[in-house]
Amino acid sequence: MTATQPNPLSALDTPAALIDLPRMQRNIARMQQRMDALGVRFRPHVKTSKCTPVARAQVAAGATGITVSTLKEAAQFYADGFTDILYAVGMVATKLPQALALRRQGCDLKIITDSVASAAAIAAFGREHGEKFEVWIEIDSDGHRSGIKPGETALLDVARTLYEGGMLLGGVMTHAGSSYDLNTPEALVAMAEQERAACVEAAERVRAAGFPCAVVSVGSTPTALSAAQLKGVTEVRAGVYVFFDLVMHNIGVCAADDIALSVLTTVIGHQPEKGWAIVDAGWMAMSRDRGTQKQAHDFGYGQVCSTDGTVLPGYVLSGANQEHGILSREGTPDTGIAARFPIGMQLRILPNHACATGAQYPAYHALAEDGALESWSRLHGW
Repeated sequence: MTATQPNPLSALDTPAALIDLPRMQRNIARMQQRMDALGVRFRPHVKTSKCTPVARAQVAAGATGITVSTLKEAAQFYADGFTDILYAVGMVATKLPQALALRRQGCDLKIITDSVASAAAIAAFGREHGEKFEVWIEIDSDGHRSGIKPGETALLDVARTLYEGGMLLGGVMTHAGSSYDLNTPEALVAMAEQERAACVEAAERVRAAGFPCAVVSVGSTPTALSAAQLKGVTEVRAGVYVFFDLVMHNIGVCAADDIALSVLTTVIGHQPEKGWAIVDAGWMAMSRDRGTQKQAHDFGYGQVCSTDGTVLPGYVLSGANQEHGILSREGTPDTGIAARFPIGMQLRILPNHACATGAQYPAYHALAEDGALESWSRLHGW
């Protein structure tokens, strides 16, 4: 866009979710090239975008299969032509009919478990309906959330329950979510190795006990971008890398100008004595996620940028009500803020957590390098 061309964003109602397509494509290429260099398959987690054109761009770059966080996602992406799908949330009995319906339609859906009780329910339901579910066992590699520790007795109990129950024991998977708490290259490399070693150890135990374990799946955006080697791993999963966000920026795996998702907002008022500009992007637009609050740099509800995506250093969305955002300067209040950010001015706000901010919108506006805009729908709900 040259100085003589109109701003393509000026006609959009705000707040609006923007995808900067050149940044997104660079992020996709960066991750895929790294996975190719490490010699593993890459299965992106589409819960970040929940958007078919984004997922298609990831597959076009070389990804194999996708990961989803809801069965509604699985159904939508299968309807849009994706067949190799991992539902990466622990399976409960009440959701098995949904999983069965997808598999009967032809979807190569994999499900996961981390308990004997869940494994037994899957096996019983599968036998009752003549379905051989492919099930992966979730491994706890860092004490962050779900999974079985690789040395626990329960690992082989679950494997046995699935295998002897007639299900296909597809492999093991893990997610080192505690990598989000780190911020040095050395710590990230160490966590990536911890994640890899734990999942490989679990796979080796399962195989040594006489059970199949073809897949060894690991991943988070920080560990995927930091792993020194992935011996014994067959595939990696990561999601937020496609857009990145301020949490990832604080962790150190991306620069601010790698962040491909932003919220377009308009200045609607001022409180000059407080050094505030008021914008129409509150927490309903940005989400309530304050993930940078516990990190070295707290960006409030987001980093303020000009409409071309240039960061305006020191200016953040420091507060938010439902439909009002408070834009202010970090440190000393800007008493000239009304002149700097006049009413009607459009701005972009980079989010703390791309997944959470994206979830506030039914669609994205995808902005190409030449200024062309497309509307891409986004999946909602469960």
